[in-house]
Amino acid sequence: RLLLPPVYSVVLAAGLPLNACVIAQICTSRRPLTRTAVYTLNLALADLLYACSLPLLIYNYAQGDHWPFGDLTCRLVRFLFYANLHGSILFLTCISFQRYLGICHPLAPWHKRGGRRTAWVVCGAVWLAVTTQCLPTALFAATGIQRNRTVCYDLSPPALATHYMPYGMALTVIGFLLPFAALLACYCRLAYRLCRQDGPAGPVARERRSKAARMAVVVAAAFAISFLPFHVTKTAYLAVRSTPGVPCPVLEAFAAAYKVTRPFASANSVLDPILFYFTQKKFRRRPHELLQKLTA
Repeated sequence: RLLLPPVYSVVLAAGLPLNACVIAQICTSRRPLTRTAVYTLNLALADLLYACSLPLLIYNYAQGDHWPFGDLTCRLVRFLFYANLHGSILFLTCISFQRYLGICHPLAPWHKRGGRRTAWVVCGAVWLAVTTQCLPTALFAATGIQRNRTVCYDLSPPALATHYMPYGMALTVIGFLLPFAALLACYCRLAYRLCRQDGPAGPVARERRSKAARMAVVVAAAFAISFLPFHVTKTAYLAVRSTPGVPCPVLEAFAAAYKVTRPFASANSVLDPILFYFTQKKFRRRPHELLQKLTA
């Protein structure tokens, strides 16, 4: 009650307008969309959908974990949380891979042939993959009665803990560890290429290398801050609650640690537009133009 409602309120107040602004800016751009812009647009859409589900969670936790909105809404909100989480991870991975290709293989024929159409196909595949891997979340989530009040279980009811465990671990591996490993591989290779300095030595090339290096640090920081603590505590909590005979104080301690890291995962809805869009010069030069378009 003391942590989640204030944090979710901040994420809602900041994430909703920021992501809406990103979507409006990309959609009203006069220039043809780049592949990175296509991925950024879909990333903002995922974050916007999640922000729209936060008012219900804010009310729920402000009332002491009391859920009066029904079972179907409970399942939908839990699905939106994990769909945003893993959608963000995959779209961040797509952005990272695109930057790797742009720096390390800019003239490769197979890279030059893949334009916006390919990017949209990739985004469609990402949405399909996210929906498929997160759909069981909506099936496991449910409402129940605890201490004479209705609650919305985040992972699953306690009776289904052992059944949820294999799915939860698979979701962590497929939805986090594998994309994270791919992202690290891209940026390690990118850092190696930038450190070699065997490409063009002009100011434009140096600026491009510097921007790519900064973006590598940004992506790594976003993953470390938003996703790593959440998945570590979630994995530990899954292991503890599916183990028979664990004392209640121990289980409650792991559950509390897991809930404390949920705001970090939610914060990516705010970090994404700031780190990947508002740091671009072309956006900072056009705020008044965008405002005029939105109000016209």
